[in-house]
Amino acid sequence: MKRNKKHPERAPHRRRASATDRTKNTKSFRVTGSWDKHPNRPAIKATSDRHARDRIAREMHDQGAYVVVEQHRGHGEWRTLYELDGPALLAERQRAAEEQRRQAVEERRRAEQAEATREQSERDRAGLARLMVRPPVARGQRGRRDARHVTGAQR
Repeated sequence: MKRNKKHPERAPHRRRASATDRTKNTKSFRVTGSWDKHPNRPAIKATSDRHARDRIAREMHDQGAYVVVEQHRGHGEWRTLYELDGPALLAERQRAAEEQRRQAVEERRRAEQAEATREQSERDRAGLARLMVRPPVARGQRGRRDARHVTGAQR
């Protein structure tokens, strides 16, 4: 072992291997997200954690990306685990929102119609109540039949 003559109190220099891993692929999953706005620039995230893989895929999917999740098989080969169709999800959400808006308009129209019907019914009842409170009107006897229907024997 060679001692450093200039600084004998120091330990000799030892060359150590770098602490980084030199294997070709330490990440076992790859998540690729492609958006319709930028189809030529997909986002690629590599991770070795299954939960992070699923979280990243879910986030990209919620943003409207077409997501492909792959697992590394070794030597640069990838196996597709699953795919998520983000544009279809956005279209489904848009259809659901449109349906919800349509139902809200229909419900509002029904409520307005029910309110108008209730107000008309109250007005009719109030008119009948006023009519029932009025005293009877004296009619002169002129030999006229006031009945709506007269049987044949009385003609």
